[in-house]
Amino acid sequence: MSRSVSAEPAAEGPQKFEAVRYPVFHSENLGEIEAFLRTAYPGVLIGHTGPRHTSVGVRRDVLGPVTLDRIALGFDLSYGVERTGTLCVASVHAGVIEHSGPGGGTEDLTPGRVGLLGADELPSSGFVRAGRYDLTLFDSALLDRLAVGEGGASVRITASGPRTPAAARRLTEAVTHLKHLAADPTTAGNSLLIATATDYLAATVLATVPTTAVTAPDAADRRDAHPGVVRRAIAYLESHVHEDITVAAVAAAAFVTPRALQLAFRRHLGTTPLRYLRRLRLAGAHEQLLAAAPGDGQTVASIARAWGFAHPGRFAATYHRCYGHTPSEILRHSR
Repeated sequence: MSRSVSAEPAAEGPQKFEAVRYPVFHSENLGEIEAFLRTAYPGVLIGHTGPRHTSVGVRRDVLGPVTLDRIALGFDLSYGVERTGTLCVASVHAGVIEHSGPGGGTEDLTPGRVGLLGADELPSSGFVRAGRYDLTLFDSALLDRLAVGEGGASVRITASGPRTPAAARRLTEAVTHLKHLAADPTTAGNSLLIATATDYLAATVLATVPTTAVTAPDAADRRDAHPGVVRRAIAYLESHVHEDITVAAVAAAAFVTPRALQLAFRRHLGTTPLRYLRRLRLAGAHEQLLAAAPGDGQTVASIARAWGFAHPGRFAATYHRCYGHTPSEILRHSR
C-alpha cells in the first residue's frame, strides 16, 4: 500500500518564500521507496542493506529554503553523498545513524542526539538503521547571509555537531520552532516571516556549531566602525524594513565589512544591526496596533506576523518590555 507525493519544493523567486506542507508518503514497496528517496534527496545514493520489514513513512514540510522531514524507517539502508553544499541537521528519536566522513572517521548518532551531516561539503557515506528521524535540510549558503568565513570565503561547518548538550538543545528548539511555523497555514505567503525564521535557524547553527565564521574585527574594521557607518546602515534598514534583510546587504550599503558593521553598532548604539532592525519592526507593529479600527479584522497575531514576528507570546513579551503595555491592551484601546 502506498501514497505517492511530489518531493520537490514549490518554485521560489529571489525574495518569495512559501511554507508548504506535503501529505505523508508511506510505502512497503521497495521499488517505490527507492524511487521516492532518490527524488527526495538528490545527490544521495541509497541502498537496502537489512532483512527487516521494508517500509518507509515520510512527512515533509517546506519553509522557504528549508526542508523539514520526519521519517519512520522500517529497515536498514546505506547512503553515499557527493559534494552538494547541503547541510542536514539530523535528530535521532529511535535507531542509529552511522556517518563516515572523508577522513575515514565514523560518528554514531544515537537516540536523543543531534548532528550535522554534510558539514565538510565533501563526499561521505554511512548507514541509517531502522528507526525514527528528523532531518532538516538547507543550503550552506544560508549561513553566508549572516556571517563571512576566513579570508572572505563562504562559512563552513568544522564539526559534526553542537559543542555542548546545551547547544544541542538550542539547535533542536530552533528546528522545532520551524516545524511549527511550516505546519501553520497562516505562515504561507508571508515572505518576511519565513525569511526571519530561516535566518533564526542559520544564526542558531552559527552559535551552536564550530564554524569558520570570523567574528573578531581587524584593524581596518576598527577604523571603519565610525558613526557615519551607523547612519548609512540605519537609512538602509529604515527604507527596507519590510524586506528580507541580511547583514551582508546592510554592510554593503554602508560600504564596510560585516565585522565593521557589527562593531560600529556595538560601539555607538550598544546593539547589533539585526536587533536594531527588530526594534524598527516592533515600532511598526506598535503604529499598526494604534491605527487599528473596529471591524478591520486585525489581531495581535496577524499584526505580529506582518512585521516578521513568528511567535505571538514572544512578541507580546518583547512589546511589553518596550512599551509598558501588552499589544492586546493597545489594540483594545485603539478601538
